[in-house]
Amino acid sequence: MKYGLNMLLWTSSVGEEHFPLLEQVKDWGYDGVELPIFDNDVEKHKSVARQLDTLGLERTAVSVSTPEANPISDSPAVRQAAVDRLKQLIDSCHLLGVKLLCGPLHSALGQFSGQGATPSEWQWGKEVLSRAADHAKQANVTLVLEYLNRFECYFLNSAEDCSRFVKEVNHPQIRMMYDTFHANIEEKCIATAIKTCAPQTVHVHISENDRSTPGEGHVDWETTFRTLKEVKYDGWLTVEAFGLALPELAAATKIWRRMFPSESHLATHALQFMKTRMES
Repeated sequence: MKYGLNMLLWTSSVGEEHFPLLEQVKDWGYDGVELPIFDNDVEKHKSVARQLDTLGLERTAVSVSTPEANPISDSPAVRQAAVDRLKQLIDSCHLLGVKLLCGPLHSALGQFSGQGATPSEWQWGKEVLSRAADHAKQANVTLVLEYLNRFECYFLNSAEDCSRFVKEVNHPQIRMMYDTFHANIEEKCIATAIKTCAPQTVHVHISENDRSTPGEGHVDWETTFRTLKEVKYDGWLTVEAFGLALPELAAATKIWRRMFPSESHLATHALQFMKTRMES
């Protein structure tokens, strides 16, 4: 088991100014960090990779798809832009030494059609992700698809949806992740959801119902950790939490009030919580 911390708690772009923070994350006892990737700054990525290697911190990455590069768009040009953008993200991962690129890469975040996914959108998504996955294979990167709750996307909203999509794409570089925040909203039975997607799951986000300190809200943690152990999950458990440090991100994640005493409180308590629950 590996324990990670998503850097979106502090920044959407990790650079040299965050090196002291990365040292602190290492001192807290985390195995690695999850790096937000929203640009293609080659020199910055190389510098961050060197520092993480020096600290002995492993890394995963997270990104999103945008309306301008939406894999399920009815426009061939937009779908091609999605392929190009995913390839660019994969290249950034290669520079950073990242093997798992996670997030809602399957469709544009926050863009809605007024209905559920159509058969055409499903097929377009499979085609785009498959093409991107061919590129990912060359870079030794796996695309890890995250399903989101109905208020953030309409394409993949449940463990069953995402698992079926991954199975139909049927590519070795396409897998999925499980996020406790989204599952808390969408799933009728947490145990069933985890078991349904277990064969395709290579990453888990540990996120409280209010996006604050895991263990201090009402997510069904007992069932979550018990079932993860039952299915013998042994990948990353990565804390994903959001605060007020980044005004733009706070607006996007709908964080209007302080939900925890400090970022260090959240990070240290979350790690202790995960280890206590998973290793007992």
